[in-house]
Amino acid sequence: MTLIERVTRDAVTPEEERPDPAKVVSGDPVHTTWNLEEADGLYCGLWQSTPGAWRVSYAEWEYIRILSGHSILRGEDGSETHLRAGDSYIIRPGFTGVWEVVETTLKDYVIRL
Repeated sequence: MTLIERVTRDAVTPEEERPDPAKVVSGDPVHTTWNLEEADGLYCGLWQSTPGAWRVSYAEWEYIRILSGHSILRGEDGSETHLRAGDSYIIRPGFTGVWEVVETTLKDYVIRL
């Protein structure tokens, strides 16, 4: 294992899944994840989703950087955050709401449990 690794989809087998049907609000979103690191409660890699919307509830801490596309995070409190290429955000434990992918979205992520 190298101690420095470039974040890329090259040579990583992607995992494909859909959100739990009970959480889907609209569309038929397909999630593709390229996991690069899973160690000691830390996860990082790349994630992509096709358009659709589903309910989310964060028990973990996540840093994201949007590489392409457009998504909207709608909080149960009525807040609305647009996520676009070049944007970076921290999503803290306790956030609940709806993640809507307007245009296929690709992001880098780091999750800490």
